[in-house]
Formats: sequence, C-alpha cells, structure tokens
Amino acid sequence: MTAALSDQLKEVLDGPVFVDIATIQPDGSPQVSPVWVKRDGDDLLISTTVGRRKEQNLRRDPRVSVVVQPADSPYTYAEIRGSATLTTEGGQELIDELSLKYTGKPYAEFNPASGEDAARVVVRITPRKVVGRI
Repeated sequence: MTAALSDQLKEVLDGPVFVDIATIQPDGSPQVSPVWVKRDGDDLLISTTVGRRKEQNLRRDPRVSVVVQPADSPYTYAEIRGSATLTTEGGQELIDELSLKYTGKPYAEFNPASGEDAARVVVRITPRKVVGRI
C-alpha cells in the first residue's frame, strides 16, 4: 500500500530542500546521507552512483526512510517511509536536473570531477507511510 504526500509537503519537496535518506547496513545498523531530491507524483527521486554505500544497501534491502526538514522551518518535518527501486536509466539526466535545481549549474560544472564517477543511479522511493508536521 502506498501513501500520498500532502500538498504542503509536495510544495516543500519541489523547492531546493535537502533531505536525509536512511538505509540499512549489512549489519543492521542505519546509514544516513543528506541528498538532493526531486518529486515525481508521490514518489521521490534521488541520485547516487553505482558502488556507493546507499546504493549497495538499497540493492540488498530496499526499505528506506527519508526525513524532510526545511532549513527555514526547523521545527517542522516529515518522515517518509517506503521502499526503493533502482535503475541506471535516466541517471545522468536526473543528476543534471537536480544540480540545476540546487546550484543553478549543470552537474559537470558544479562538480568537475564527476566525469570520473561510476554510473549514475536513479533511486525511486515509493512512500508507504508519512509522519510528521508538514
């Protein structure tokens, strides 16, 4: 069963808000990373590369939690719990779109060393439950 995002949460996610994504390590402990995010309907899209810890964790166990906490309103937040699917299709396009959203620059200009990165991965997070105050 999927959960719907509120209109207010969608509005926050459509802006340049940083989110924290929590994945599960092989030993069961949490791993958390701040990331850029894009919304696609009620799903969240983030970008990573093949071989990064969050990518490895999600391939092994797709359960994920994302915390949205706007910098200008630190006492409001939403936690989005769900599952992730991963693909390399559209990976470069997503990181370029996210870079424009967050930095105003193409990703290669923002991060000149990115040409040496492994293949980009699109992580699609489908919400199962949303809690919090956004």
